[in-house]
Amino acid sequence: MRGILISILIGLGFFGVSLFGFSTNHALLIAVVATLVTLWTNGALPLGVVSLLPLILFPALGIIDIKEVAPNYSKTIIFLFIGGFMMAIAVEKIGLHKYFSAKLLSLFPKTSTGIIYALAITAALLSALLSNTTITLMLMPIGLFLTENLKLKVRFLLAIAYGASIGGIITPIGTAPNMLLLGFLEEKGLEAPSFGEWIFMVSPVAILMLIFVPYLLSLSVKNECVKEISTEIPPLDDTQKRLLWILGSLAVLLLLNTPIKPYYGGLGLNEKLILLGYGLLMFMPKIGFMDWDDTRNLPYEIIFLFGAGFSIATAFSQTGLAADIAHKISFISTLPLFWMFLLVALFVSFSTEVTSNTALTSIALPIFYEFAKDMGSDGIVMMMVATIAASYAFMLPIATPPNAIVMSSRVIKVGTMAKVGVVANFIGVFVVAIVGYFLWR
Repeated sequence: MRGILISILIGLGFFGVSLFGFSTNHALLIAVVATLVTLWTNGALPLGVVSLLPLILFPALGIIDIKEVAPNYSKTIIFLFIGGFMMAIAVEKIGLHKYFSAKLLSLFPKTSTGIIYALAITAALLSALLSNTTITLMLMPIGLFLTENLKLKVRFLLAIAYGASIGGIITPIGTAPNMLLLGFLEEKGLEAPSFGEWIFMVSPVAILMLIFVPYLLSLSVKNECVKEISTEIPPLDDTQKRLLWILGSLAVLLLLNTPIKPYYGGLGLNEKLILLGYGLLMFMPKIGFMDWDDTRNLPYEIIFLFGAGFSIATAFSQTGLAADIAHKISFISTLPLFWMFLLVALFVSFSTEVTSNTALTSIALPIFYEFAKDMGSDGIVMMMVATIAASYAFMLPIATPPNAIVMSSRVIKVGTMAKVGVVANFIGVFVVAIVGYFLWR
């Protein structure tokens, strides 16, 4: 109850302060969002419950009508996520992720630096398809086991957490902000990148981050000792091989469906239907691997979180608050384009440290869209820079679930995470801004 009261008080505080610069309706919206963000952060209510509150609060306070809120919880982009997560559950159920993990770990030298890179890259690649929360939980015991050296333990755990956050951007379904951007672009009638295009665009960011961040973590532990770890890769059984073939066929289909302009237009299939279709294939007799009881593991609270994020974005746009804020920070539009990208990435990355990256993305996208409308394709690039930067918050436990999970090991101190994380934040900001400016335009 204390957490709920604190969130209400924070909302009232934001309402009072906002009245000095905004209309009453806009101040109400800011207050509600501040309350929701606090509840998401302090865990006073379950995540799914908080995510459904916009359905009640926005209409009750006269911010926007229920008819404008409810459709946000059933946007077509959500079904792409559902299909992807059905496949992820199948991968976890039959243990295929353990094979991938062992395979990747076996490719690196068994030195402290090699293990840091192995853990970060393994976490990144697995988090591109599976929940970064699940991957962090799965790899954390490995990081704790590999050494008795406390300093090295800390670096291994940070490698896992940071790798999971870095890898979440690789695919559209890797993390919530990616999905929010695609849904927002679709709603505004703007051309969103396809599944394959997204991977092609963001891969340079992930690759550069997976070079620099593990190097940063290994700077002071290069000569530390690690335990001898087994390089034995578990054999694949027939069930796992079947799923591997299905995943391979999905990868080929998505690749063929990806347009390579101006040479090849792709198959033109709806990727939401492809992902949902493959997800439902996981239940087919003699083909799939799941029964309906397995859907209990679907992250319904994350699906509701998407709905809340889309609702916040809709409210910011419909009420004119996004345009109002954009007007107040219009000086950004006078900056050279690279510095605009850099400032946007810097603002989003460090703001995410104290709030949910999903909530922040929901707020930031409609604001930056006001600039994007007059910038052509550069505007879409700016929104993508903001979205990717939202996943690159490495300083505080509250910033991302992987950070919070490795902090729960009680091995890492907040000061240590902040000290290393602030450098990683700046690396992420510069990498995203540079790649956005030189490769995405």
